Amino acid sequence: MTGRRRSGRRAVCCLAALLALQSLTGCGDTGSADRADTGDRSVQRLLDRWGRAVRDRDEHAYLAAVDPAARGYRDERRQVFANLGAVPLASWEYRLVRTRGTGGRVVAETELRYRLAGYDTAPVTAPVRLTLVRRDGRWFVAGQESRQGGGQLWEQGTVTAVRGRSSLVLAVGQDQERMRVLAALADRAVPAVESAWSGGWARRVVVEMPASLERMADLLGSPASQYRGIAAVTTGEGGGAGAAPADRVIVNPEAYGVLGDFGRRIVLTHETAHVATRAATSPATPLWLSEGFADWAAYRTTGRTPRQAAPELASAVAAGRAPQSLPEDADFGFAGEAGRLARAYEEGWLACRMIAEGWGEDRLVAFYRKVGERKQRAGAVEAALREVLGIGAEEFTARWRSYVAKAF
Repeated sequence: MTGRRRSGRRAVCCLAALLALQSLTGCGDTGSADRADTGDRSVQRLLDRWGRAVRDRDEHAYLAAVDPAARGYRDERRQVFANLGAVPLASWEYRLVRTRGTGGRVVAETELRYRLAGYDTAPVTAPVRLTLVRRDGRWFVAGQESRQGGGQLWEQGTVTAVRGRSSLVLAVGQDQERMRVLAALADRAVPAVESAWSGGWARRVVVEMPASLERMADLLGSPASQYRGIAAVTTGEGGGAGAAPADRVIVNPEAYGVLGDFGRRIVLTHETAHVATRAATSPATPLWLSEGFADWAAYRTTGRTPRQAAPELASAVAAGRAPQSLPEDADFGFAGEAGRLARAYEEGWLACRMIAEGWGEDRLVAFYRKVGERKQRAGAVEAALREVLGIGAEEFTARWRSYVAKAF
């Protein structure tokens, strides 16, 4: 499942979720007099020093940027700095977007950008709102508020890291053995996805496992009720232009924990498929295609039949409730009826399976890429159907209905 974080980046679960890292919204631009008064250049220099201290693992320099009078916040930052100890950072910097206020106390809208060494080819970008104070002509950080849920994993506790061949698992409150098993499954998922979607991705995956469902929801900036029963979510933002920011597969330790070995394997492969296809996914890509492709990649070599892999849809067809149209994006909502969500995934999977069987796997990949080349949804699928598969939308839907009926 893929997910986009909303301000104000499916998760993928193996149902994955549609949240994504977004641009900052917030205060209007301050006037030129205010900018001069707050000293944006000196603020950026403070941020540069703070970021450099994290990169250099220099706790003294990091805390020197914190307001001496903000003792509680200073203790909090000391703990967060320690929590980052096992995280392999390649870069860490803050970019000042705008400031609000005048005099000796301002709010700074900033953008945290960081990369994990050996895993991220592009930075993760997260909005952070900082409170700054000026004392004796110097700026200090006096407080902060993450603009998306609970911020980053290291804000929740000490991070433990386990490296696999092609994976990095970062966790809080999890034992090492559970993390090693998770890394092994992620390592297995990478070549499985590579065989279905070759080229154009880093062939590495970063997995985060927080301590609880509530903590997972904090990371995603949404209510925990939206992810209950969802095993994992992939955060990211659709590319569609040959590039995409770093993805994170965020695992729900509760729902993931009740799955069997096969289910966990499907979840990790599904989510890894989202990582692989991110740069070719755009606002034009419907969820039935992105989620269906991820499930197709996950089930592709398992030998599972439609009846085994799509039990909710099988029951609906047996009850005379066969689908008449491909699922809408709204059908993939986490807050709706659980059976409808499961059927939406299963319907998307069978659509992609039909393309792979009827036109070939290469055509399925080409179709996915062609849809993602568009910037807007209108007409994207129809044009790709004609160009890649040589078929119109109505005929495609009719073939899919017949395929679903015969599958069960």
